[in-house]
Amino acid sequence: MSTPASIILVVEDDAIVRMLIVDVLEELEFKVLEADGSEQALEVLKQSDKHIDLMMTDVGLPGMDGRELAKEARLLRPSLPILFASGYAESIDVPADMHVIGKPFSIDQLRDKVKKILQ
Repeated sequence: MSTPASIILVVEDDAIVRMLIVDVLEELEFKVLEADGSEQALEVLKQSDKHIDLMMTDVGLPGMDGRELAKEARLLRPSLPILFASGYAESIDVPADMHVIGKPFSIDQLRDKVKKILQ
């Protein structure tokens, strides 16, 4: 029997980028929830009946940015793993228990990063 697919919440305000990330993750057999920004992501996170294994968020979101979203997410779900996607990965400061992947990233890089976080 196969294990149930991990569920990843993808937060990305650019619809095309979000679609590409979702396509890649679904191809890698993850279940994906989508949010176009922090407010939508928080709505999903507040639904306590929704299981989420990982939140992947863009850092540069309009309004509340990815780091602020991560703080809020951790208030709602203290043990939620968080992966930031950033075009400025080398210069971004993330909390020790959070992860970052540089944009643009390859399918292999994304797969390896997500698998490592979810282990």
